[in-house]
Amino acid sequence: MVEDDLLSRARRGDKDAVHAVLEKYAPLVKSIASHFFLTGGSSEDLIQVGLIGLYSAIGSYNSESHATFSTYAYTCVRNAIRDEVKKGNSSKQSPLNDSVPILEISEGLVGDNPEDEVIKTENRQEFHHKISGVLSPYEFQVIVMYMDGMGTREICDALPRDRSPKSVDNAIARAKSKIAKLYRDEAEE
Repeated sequence: MVEDDLLSRARRGDKDAVHAVLEKYAPLVKSIASHFFLTGGSSEDLIQVGLIGLYSAIGSYNSESHATFSTYAYTCVRNAIRDEVKKGNSSKQSPLNDSVPILEISEGLVGDNPEDEVIKTENRQEFHHKISGVLSPYEFQVIVMYMDGMGTREICDALPRDRSPKSVDNAIARAKSKIAKLYRDEAEE
């Protein structure tokens, strides 16, 4: 009941109510954004897109024709982020997509102290640099999304061209095999 009143006030333009809804659902937006990878973008870019999707959900939500607001907001935020990822990874962006990717470290990797954060950041960057040398750009993109916790269907949705789940699963298997071989070869040296 309180949320319905807050949403009603937000739709009427009450800035405090809009701010309260945005603040309440910010963790949801961050969580959804953390499951996506935007070539040439950062996690902050995806969070901003997600907040725009949330703002749009506030204005378009109708409690009589939709599920709960949290379910509706989740769908709007996820669709906004997914559409941005598809647009960012489109063939128009191929010169950027084919370049060496610069990866942002997700908030989930932040340690308890600055030293832990630096070590985790360096380790992840070193790992990505190492595997980018043995994987195709497609395999690299897929395995990074997979390591970030995305499922096969989510990866398919986030890729620039329609890819089948089988294609994504095959890319993951090839990447795992190549990474395992890379580490076996290093261990033998």
